[in-house]
Amino acid sequence: MPIETLFRVLPALLIALVFPVLTLHASGTGKHSGPTCAPIATILPAADAPQINPPQANHDTCVRAHVYQIVELNDGTRFLDVCPAETADPECRFILMSLREDRDEVGDLRKFRDRDVEVRGILRPLHGRLGILISHARQFEGGTEKFKPNPKLLQGFNGQSDHMPVHDPNLISTGHHRSFMNRTEREPLPAPKP
Repeated sequence: MPIETLFRVLPALLIALVFPVLTLHASGTGKHSGPTCAPIATILPAADAPQINPPQANHDTCVRAHVYQIVELNDGTRFLDVCPAETADPECRFILMSLREDRDEVGDLRKFRDRDVEVRGILRPLHGRLGILISHARQFEGGTEKFKPNPKLLQGFNGQSDHMPVHDPNLISTGHHRSFMNRTEREPLPAPKP
């Protein structure tokens, strides 16, 4: 094959090989890795089971559900109703909930009405039911929830101070024995080698 022909064929060959990969990536099919989505019915305990906290609770999971309607409370809390209208409210045992403070990160939820969705998050007990707290839009693409620090741990903490952020007796020096982070007592230096 002459070199001129190779230079004419090479760009077309590269486009044929690279373009499908770029198209797949741009279309959003390259979702985040995470748990496999399962229908809600497979996650819920049996209706007559006394437990509200099944073994899957408090674990990262992905659920597949149909959203029938979006309900917004006066305080700004939003729910994606995954139970049909003929199901009584006490019988609906799963909820997808988004808090008002997460509105900017979650975005408009009305676009999910009458659609099937897949949502990733921590399965937890919410208002006597099982549910997932939606705190970021990436959860609809297989991403994780937004990180929220524990406010009890951060109370009175200043990153510029020398004080520990948590009051833990194991971290306080009593002067009687060596404790973790005791700055006054030092380990003896090793003897010099002869």
